[in-house]
Amino acid sequence: MNFRNYFLLVLLCLPCFMQAKNITISRLTCEMQEGLVVVEGAPRLGWAMESPQNGTRQSAYEIDIREAFTGRQIWNSGKVYSSQSQLVSIKGADIRPDNPFNYSWRVRVWDETDAPSEWSREAQFRSASSRLSEGKWIGAITHQNAHLPEGRKFHGGELKKPEVKAAWEAVDTLAKKSICLRRTFQVGDTTEGNTNRQSSKKIVEATAYVCGLGFYEFSLNGKKVGNSEFAPLWSDYDKTVYYNTYDVTEQLRHGENVVGILLGNGFYNVQGGRYRKLQISFGPPTLLFELVINYEDGTSTTLRSDNEWKYDFSPVTFNCIYGGEDYDARREQKGWNQVGFDDSHWRPVVIQEAPKGILRPQMAPPVKIMERYDIQKVTKLNAEQVASASKSTKRTVDPSAFVLDMGQNLAGFPEITVRGKRGQKVTLLVAEALMDEGACNQRQTGRQHYYEYTLKGEGDETWHPRFSYYGFRYIQVEGAVLKGQKNPQKLPVLKNIQSCFVFNSAKKVSTFESSNRIFNAAHRLIEKAVRSNMQSVFTDCPHREKLGWLEQVHLNGPGLLYNYDLTAYAPQIMQNMADAQHANGAMPTTAPEYVVFEGPGMDAFAESPEWGGSLVIFPFMYYETYGDDSLIRRYYPNMRRYVDYLKTRAEMGILSFGLGDWYDYGDFRAGFSRNTPVPLVATAHYYMTVMYLIKAAKMVGNDFDIHYYTSLAHEILAAFNKCFLNKETAQYGTGSQCSNALPLFLQMTQDSDEQGSYQPDAKLDEKVLMNLIKDVEAHGNRLTTGDVGNRYLIQTLARNGQHELIYKMFNHEEAPGYGFQLKFGATTLTEQWDPRQGSSWNHFMMGQIDEWFFNSLVGIRPSTTYQKFIIAPQPVGDLKYVKASYETLYGTIVVDWTSQNGTFTLNISVPVNTTAVVYLPGEKEPKEIQSGTYQLVCAK
Repeated sequence: MNFRNYFLLVLLCLPCFMQAKNITISRLTCEMQEGLVVVEGAPRLGWAMESPQNGTRQSAYEIDIREAFTGRQIWNSGKVYSSQSQLVSIKGADIRPDNPFNYSWRVRVWDETDAPSEWSREAQFRSASSRLSEGKWIGAITHQNAHLPEGRKFHGGELKKPEVKAAWEAVDTLAKKSICLRRTFQVGDTTEGNTNRQSSKKIVEATAYVCGLGFYEFSLNGKKVGNSEFAPLWSDYDKTVYYNTYDVTEQLRHGENVVGILLGNGFYNVQGGRYRKLQISFGPPTLLFELVINYEDGTSTTLRSDNEWKYDFSPVTFNCIYGGEDYDARREQKGWNQVGFDDSHWRPVVIQEAPKGILRPQMAPPVKIMERYDIQKVTKLNAEQVASASKSTKRTVDPSAFVLDMGQNLAGFPEITVRGKRGQKVTLLVAEALMDEGACNQRQTGRQHYYEYTLKGEGDETWHPRFSYYGFRYIQVEGAVLKGQKNPQKLPVLKNIQSCFVFNSAKKVSTFESSNRIFNAAHRLIEKAVRSNMQSVFTDCPHREKLGWLEQVHLNGPGLLYNYDLTAYAPQIMQNMADAQHANGAMPTTAPEYVVFEGPGMDAFAESPEWGGSLVIFPFMYYETYGDDSLIRRYYPNMRRYVDYLKTRAEMGILSFGLGDWYDYGDFRAGFSRNTPVPLVATAHYYMTVMYLIKAAKMVGNDFDIHYYTSLAHEILAAFNKCFLNKETAQYGTGSQCSNALPLFLQMTQDSDEQGSYQPDAKLDEKVLMNLIKDVEAHGNRLTTGDVGNRYLIQTLARNGQHELIYKMFNHEEAPGYGFQLKFGATTLTEQWDPRQGSSWNHFMMGQIDEWFFNSLVGIRPSTTYQKFIIAPQPVGDLKYVKASYETLYGTIVVDWTSQNGTFTLNISVPVNTTAVVYLPGEKEPKEIQSGTYQLVCAK
């Protein structure tokens, strides 16, 4: 696309006034988080600003920190002349880890004319509790008495061994039962014989710290606290145990109060019973609890988990993260978590062994019910279909069965409102696909997984599972009828049923829309798949495995960072990776590593550089997005240990293990890399991790490492080109798209000089690029790459200006491509390019096109100064418009461009205190603009 001169039209150019520009401080963050934030040490603060005028920027700031209740000033920065408004250090402030009070802070700023703003509203943070570990872990049975098998090898064929079966069958059944725990306590002054006396002591702050493993539900005086599901987020409990913090000031009342905790198994205690990918147990369900109440008179009281608590069995009669959940409402004990309940028949708790992991505050957002979907279609199975389905699904299908199409594949569970007689049962079987006869098909996603609800027979009963979820679109209902249907058998009546879409509540920070129908729908496919797999960790799928396979983290990293606020989620992912790293430096393919892949054919799944490399690569993506180098500095030793481990596995600079370009495309069922040599892919990633480590060494100031790993990088580069480059044909490896895209992306297209030193070779680079383009064209403008190669293919073409070719690669409805999945009827991104060949219809590993949508079509890219953004949109093909927004730490960038009738028009909005460097299509010289709203126009 050829463009000539452009001119600049400035919108909203308001008259200049001598007074302040009405800067409004719109968002306060602590460690980039809003709300009450729990911190370890002195946190970093940040704020975003708004102004009705263009060109507004900060010239100075002042921060004031006080003790929230007492008002005692902790620290004041004074007027600091700086434009910094994110990750502002408050080192020197008297932040005490044992302070029982919240801290309150506010900020004001001065604009470029030195005019001050008003003080911001107040925000609060709190030091992590240093006394939480003083409490006791409590439950129904100790780890020792449970007789739980040790180890992380129980999966696949191992589970079929007689001795393994016997070991798990010998476990005490009490060790996997869901239990309810309760504790009464007094708030305020009490007089002997008159515990209901109103207290004169006013509660000013009340904070609860809760860790219920595997999952818990916390209630206070009969009401659930918070709206999270599957709390706390899961981890390697031998290394890290997360706890949650709640402000419960408003939920307490003077006099008697009751804490109620419901416990389930989660990933802490996977004992199976139905479908299970693996079995692992860190211990039976357990609770650690602390409640700190601060009064106006300066006194405080603390309630902890101890042997004064009681427990009883809950109505959850079965729960497994893989197998589903059963609930018997007849076992409900009305008022069990409220004042006045008679718990004399309840059992005293047992003091249990503490998990081995370090207690850490959960910083990442909780998992919640985020969306709900209603019935789109109802299909009643006839007698012939029921008989056939009973055979094909390997379970007896009830004659009452009917199947609901909820319209959207998702991760979560159904929620029902049902009315019926006491003791009647409703079974809910969920699946993302259907058998030929129309029944739910779990054959390739893990069976049997289902939910069973037994009615108590007391009017309308509403229920959803608490401790298990699955990936599904369809719900097969047995033992009930829908409201309004004939009911000759007097079955329970479903008055309402919904699919609950459950995912991590990390904020979505972007919008994207274009004139291309396939691109818009592909973006939605990717979003629904990402959200389905954005749970405690980024999982591969929400049904069969639910494991945190690591390659997705960096290969889709830029797209994830464009679309979601990962400021708190990403550090927790890094902690999980560090916890998973082996003593010898090796990185497994999954984190947390709940299962160790061993045995014939499993070595490639145990370790693969393209997976383990996330430990080194992802912190830089985080740094490039948020300007926060803390992950690089914190995990530098882990990065170095991993690279050193890879060096021990290399032979003459070449790595020859791993999965390679997993799930690449061709006239075969995808799986192990077929088009590209595994050693080429592994060695390229080896080189990449070393190059990132050199950058990290420079950031931490380690001169020895800079020299040592620079030398290692040269050795790998020389070995790579010697082993894989055919200089005569300018082809790497097999000449596949992945084979050539990887060295181009990593700038490994170099040649040695007379001294043996490698230097960039522009001619070689051009020849390899032409070979890559020719191969794409030879395949009908289609890709042959897979999970690993996709990103490098797309970004290599984009970095070399081949946007028109990328457009052709994806603007169609054939396989491989997103259009074919859409035509197939997928509502989430599928595991294989051809969903008919795949075993999962809810993976996001092929979602790398999102990065191109934002960094090329929209054209938003961060720069190294972090308060400066590059905006370089790429109109391609027949695109008429693109509309997008991206919420940065400083505010929202808006890009809206049209290309019509020979004119390109770009409308942009730049956040206060930032600048944008704008490249119009076809122009070499950019324009730098200040904050505000602008329109730029250029003619073809």
